[in-house]
Amino acid sequence: MPIFFVEMYQFLLGMVVFYYLYRWYKEKKRVSDEWEKYVYITGCDSGFGRLLARRLDALGFCVIASCITEKGEEDLKKDCSATLTTVHLDVTKTDSVTKAAELIKTKVGEKGLWGLVNNAGVSVPCGPCDWLTIEDYKSLLDVNLNGVIAVTLSVLPLIKKARGRIVNVASVLGRISLQGGPYSISKFGVEAFNDSIRREMIHFGVKVICIEPGFFRTNMSSSDVIQRQFEKLWAKLPEEIREDYGNDYIDKVFRQKPVLEKMLDDDLMKVVSCMEHALCAVCPRTRYSAGWDSKFLWLPLSYMPSFISDYLLVRKGAKPAKSVI
Repeated sequence: MPIFFVEMYQFLLGMVVFYYLYRWYKEKKRVSDEWEKYVYITGCDSGFGRLLARRLDALGFCVIASCITEKGEEDLKKDCSATLTTVHLDVTKTDSVTKAAELIKTKVGEKGLWGLVNNAGVSVPCGPCDWLTIEDYKSLLDVNLNGVIAVTLSVLPLIKKARGRIVNVASVLGRISLQGGPYSISKFGVEAFNDSIRREMIHFGVKVICIEPGFFRTNMSSSDVIQRQFEKLWAKLPEEIREDYGNDYIDKVFRQKPVLEKMLDDDLMKVVSCMEHALCAVCPRTRYSAGWDSKFLWLPLSYMPSFISDYLLVRKGAKPAKSVI
């Protein structure tokens, strides 16, 4: 009996090794003629989008980088070659999305659009659900979810023409909700949109890929920005809700700030490398989990029974003054 288990273990280990070797071999082949391929990236003012635009430009792709600020456009042009094109884009405004799509259609011509990277997003407003209004939810969903859908639909015929790629940047918070507010809702929505359009586009030779980053140090994840947002929301709350949470609730939440800061990964290239591979590999993955916390903490936690994740996330977190647990 012990020999049987040893042999079974060796067999399973061999299968795992074979799988990863096969995946490595399959994924290492890259597409050719980068200089003929156009890639449209949203949210290039800073963070992942800016780094990806610079990286693809260096590789020879024809990059069309959208920014919401003039400064973002100017700074990016200084860092990149003359091949890169910038365009002003506000994903919440139909006219802006349409204008950008028309410019892209003119530039790509009959070649079509090889890649779209839906990277633009915001992280605030955020806070307990009963601190927020429906307008708070709408303002974030308009960027993180409706904006992704609007931009995708605006250039989808061009992507189908090139049999290209759509890369949607979701989050581990689209697999497990750690906090109240609309952010996780928006990312769950991106995951659903990604799955549905991926299956539909298989018929047209278009590959749709989802990037699920863990926690990285960007402007969106700044604890100072989030704390100011909490304080802003607190100032508008009715007295009844303030009594439920207690005047020291924000202090309780951000008492864990040093721990939260340590969790943030400074290496943004982990995410950018996933985006690059999704666009450049002949056989990209369906999903990329970027960051060790994503792979070994949040995704495993998302598969656990709800009573376990609830215990870890609720009972170990900051408690309102009138908490009954």
